[in-house]
Amino acid sequence: MIIQKEITLKPKPRGFHLITDEIVSQLPSLDNISIGIAHIFIKHTSASLSINENADPTVRTDMETYFNKIVPENASFYQHTMEGLDDMTSHIKSSLLGSSISIPITKGRFNLGTWQGIYLCEHRNHGGSRKIVVTIISE
Repeated sequence: MIIQKEITLKPKPRGFHLITDEIVSQLPSLDNISIGIAHIFIKHTSASLSINENADPTVRTDMETYFNKIVPENASFYQHTMEGLDDMTSHIKSSLLGSSISIPITKGRFNLGTWQGIYLCEHRNHGGSRKIVVTIISE
């Protein structure tokens, strides 16, 4: 069986945000899947997805700090800045982290580790709502 659903995530400020529950709440069919895999894809070039620490919020703060340090907004060599200083840097950060993740599904739940959660990595100062596509392949 293959299920596909597009989900619109609520707007979030710049930073790294746990969105696992927001996704699961919009996938009622997940309960019916005993074994499968979910492919989650973000339809944007200035935000990304990642799996990381779900317990300590300082991890998300440190991730934002680190990425701002390795991809600084004030670099004079950026040409693509029509939408602001966070324009090109958002595209670079998105490419570094990626636009999709895959998660096993077991007994109606994402089979994540104890301390793992899905992050929306919002790289724009004002990114707005974000669209993701969840494709589930199961027995």
